[in-house]
Amino acid sequence: MNMFIKTVSATFVGAALIAAPALAQDRDDWPSELTVGTASQGGVYFVYGNGLAAFIGGELGLSASGEVTGGPVQNVTLVQTGEHDLGLVTMGPMFEAWTGESELAPGLEHTDVRALFPMYETPFQGIALAGSGIETLGDLDGRRVSVGPAGGTPGTYWPRILDSLGVDADVSYAGASDAAGQLQDGLIDAFLFAAGLPIAAFSQLHAEANVVTFGFTDEEHAHILDNFPEVSDFTIPAGTYDGQENDQDSVAMWNFAVVHQDMPESLAYEITKLVMENNDRMMEIHAAAAATLPENYVNNSFLPFHPGSIRWFEENGFEIPEDLRG
Repeated sequence: MNMFIKTVSATFVGAALIAAPALAQDRDDWPSELTVGTASQGGVYFVYGNGLAAFIGGELGLSASGEVTGGPVQNVTLVQTGEHDLGLVTMGPMFEAWTGESELAPGLEHTDVRALFPMYETPFQGIALAGSGIETLGDLDGRRVSVGPAGGTPGTYWPRILDSLGVDADVSYAGASDAAGQLQDGLIDAFLFAAGLPIAAFSQLHAEANVVTFGFTDEEHAHILDNFPEVSDFTIPAGTYDGQENDQDSVAMWNFAVVHQDMPESLAYEITKLVMENNDRMMEIHAAAAATLPENYVNNSFLPFHPGSIRWFEENGFEIPEDLRG
């Protein structure tokens, strides 16, 4: 218990000591280790997930660690099968897995997965060398394009987006850091990705090379919003990266942290409480956590929340709809 509190009054110490047996009893069914599924290095999931694991481990006294994965598609399955305790997911791949349409585990309905807390939006954006002549998605026709790791949100959705727009690109898959290196080395013509802002690999490219970022033209933007109901309108603000002088139209998906329904209720409650009540600390992990706020729970429309999460939200005045009570 003292790991939570460094300086307290004698009165509070007494009260805390009285509560200690109850806390110990609550922890009887907690795991001794906790694994958080993230994504490839160079993306926001990697930073956010590893920082989250360290925060949980330090405050709750667990041995918690982040693990590199292929991203949301894999994270959902790792949580469903019990191989990971907590996973970071975007709600598009989560919905496909929930309905048994996961590319990784087709036919398996991932109905043991539960929402814990909202994270942030993942916007879609591209980057290319300034001398490539690439300024729009239409310019990628016939060009070599990396879309991030297979199984991640960008690796899943960018090929669908390009196909829907009639863009015939030569698509390849790689982690964010590897794709950034391939772009600098001239092995690919553009790198399409999706992650919370700022994307670490894009920031690195802006620091090391003469590059341009791009979103969607008005026509592309309208088409994607009409044909992909799982995404929402999003604007990437000017100044997100050095040299980005204008706002860029984009689309985005919401991210949530998810766990297995069998996670002990008290542990799910304590993790939710820790994250939802310490936004400043989460912001120290990554700027994208500016949206890791309780009120954003409404951006989950189908995945039941874990009972421990529900308890925290309802204790704090947020009403979870009946159809999202897992």
